[in-house]
Parts: sequence; C-alpha cells; structure tokens
Amino acid sequence: MIRTLFAAAFVSGAALAPSALAQGADPNFGRNLAAACANCHGTNGVSQQGMPNLAGRERTDLAQQMQEFRAGKRPATIMHQLSKGYTDEQIDALAAYFSAQKAR
Repeated sequence: MIRTLFAAAFVSGAALAPSALAQGADPNFGRNLAAACANCHGTNGVSQQGMPNLAGRERTDLAQQMQEFRAGKRPATIMHQLSKGYTDEQIDALAAYFSAQKAR
C-alpha cells in the first residue's frame, strides 16, 4: 500500500515537472518581479524620488549589486533585507529587465 502511494506521488510529481520548467521561460518573468521595485525605484526603474535609477544600467552591474546586497557586502537601509528574498535566477531576470529599459 505504501509503495503504491509513493509510486503515485512520484508519477504525479514527474507529470508536473514540465510545467514548472515552462514557468522559467516566461518572457514577463523579470517584468513581473520588477513590479515590487517600482515602489522605490519607479515604474520600469525610472526613479522620481531621488532613488537610484535602474533603467538602462548594465546588466552585470545590477546583478552584482543585488548579489552584494544579499551577501551583506554592500551597505543599505533596506536592500540587504529585500535582496535575500531573491534567487540567483530572479536577480538575473531583474537585471536583464532593468538593463533593457530606456533610461530617462
């Protein structure tokens, strides 16, 4: 009985795996994540409040800064806390999105 339940759980998990992989291919992944950044950094990374603009910046620089915030190597008031909630994949998606935006 336990083996049957285990096998059924394994098979149903394997059936769901392709849909999980397909989510990573979402072309709006970075944009959707960036919505949370708009509170401080403005819509599409164009700040209106004296915060750093993210739009049009180098992708590698943005990713590196987020990694440094997450590791506690870069001083911040709140970014060191927020950045801990992002995976490497999410940080890369955010950096790609903001670097593709038009700087103003």
